[in-house]
Amino acid sequence: MNPLYLFLLIIGLILVAGIRVIFEYKRALKFRFGKYIKTLQPGFRWIIPFVETIQVVDIRVITINIVSQEVMTEDNVPCSIDGVVFFQIRDPEKAVLQVEEYSFAITQLSQAALRDVCGKVELDTILSKREEMGKNIKSIVEAETHQWGIEINDVKIKDIQLPENMRRMMANQAEAERSR
Repeated sequence: MNPLYLFLLIIGLILVAGIRVIFEYKRALKFRFGKYIKTLQPGFRWIIPFVETIQVVDIRVITINIVSQEVMTEDNVPCSIDGVVFFQIRDPEKAVLQVEEYSFAITQLSQAALRDVCGKVELDTILSKREEMGKNIKSIVEAETHQWGIEINDVKIKDIQLPENMRRMMANQAEAERSR
């Protein structure tokens, strides 16, 4: 085989190996030898193989569950509360370079904020003002994540589990009110 053909084949393989396609709903951070170079926009892109790498970031709205948290309310009622956080990456560079794992960090912040907010109010407030509680949690989490280039769109409280004896008391009270 002719050395010229071999050389052209190797060059061709290197060119093909550097091809990347970035979808409309994603952004790619380009690194050269580990140093951030720029953010690549959607479309057909090329990187230098073995020298440059990319890290792809989804910029759509992302949903994260807040796992059930044991909370002691202000009126000393233990309850288990879970929720959901909706967020979106606004600045991919900050989201990748300023926090190790932004999804995990948001989860941890949300759990802590949920415990803090719900622990400062009575059970009746949690049950009757879920929307307001979600907004309070959102403002706490958003204050931290804003500097990471992440926007918190919404926080919703999904479910509130009360102790069995508390549920029976509430059912008895509701029945007594209905029979009146």
